[in-house]
Amino acid sequence: MKKPTAVHGVSHVTRAGGNIFLDLGFSAADAKRLKAETHAAISQKLALREELASEIAGWIKEKDLKQEQAAEILKVSRPRVSDIVRHKVAKFSIDTLVDLVNRTGKTVSLKVA
Repeated sequence: MKKPTAVHGVSHVTRAGGNIFLDLGFSAADAKRLKAETHAAISQKLALREELASEIAGWIKEKDLKQEQAAEILKVSRPRVSDIVRHKVAKFSIDTLVDLVNRTGKTVSLKVA
């Protein structure tokens, strides 16, 4: 049998929807738990990004700013403002979004529950 060819140094790829933790050799129970924990953490971070982006988009709308005007105030490019308005939050780190919210004159506070 022919050995699988590595693509860019990778000889195995986990299929979409698969469980990387199973592929790494974790037990089925541990893999299921780890996948669920990872999914929950990612979902929580995306929700936080969405909330921050909504604040910025709301500020733009409230101030009736054109994207170019908002970009100048926020010190980013106009396409970055477009990404915020279109809620393409995966393109932004939480740190960046917090900085942008601060540039609107608002503050961000964190509550851990």
